[in-house]
Amino acid sequence: MTNNELLLAISDMMDQKLDTRLKPIETDIKSMKEDINTLKEDVSSLKTDVSILKTEVAIIKEDVNSLKINYNTLSTEVSNLKDDVNLLKTDVLSIKLFQENTILPRLNTIESCYTGTYTRYKNYADKMQPAFDDVDLLKKVVSEHSKKLEHLA
Repeated sequence: MTNNELLLAISDMMDQKLDTRLKPIETDIKSMKEDINTLKEDVSSLKTDVSILKTEVAIIKEDVNSLKINYNTLSTEVSNLKDDVNLLKTDVLSIKLFQENTILPRLNTIESCYTGTYTRYKNYADKMQPAFDDVDLLKKVVSEHSKKLEHLA
């Protein structure tokens, strides 16, 4: 055998060994390429999902900020209402004291005057009719005397 033939034989043997050893590696590489493509698709899907989530989170942040503003507004209004209620309580207390110290004693005085007058009129009610009759009689007498005096004059 010549050197060339030996070299060719060695080359064939190396090709066969390389083929037998590289075949599993090629299979593994193909499998890895498929896995990488699957991962790429998954990552792409995840990117889309993350983008949607970012949009939703931005909307939620806006809603939270709006709620914070509303809460602060309501808090201020409640504080103002509390102040107003405290003022009203003070005013009501003042009104109660005024009623107790000023109006009620005056009402009691008016009531006592009214009941006293009522009692007097009630006690003299039976005497009033004869007084009215006497006044009517006096009017008639005065009228007759006026006519007689006119006639004499």
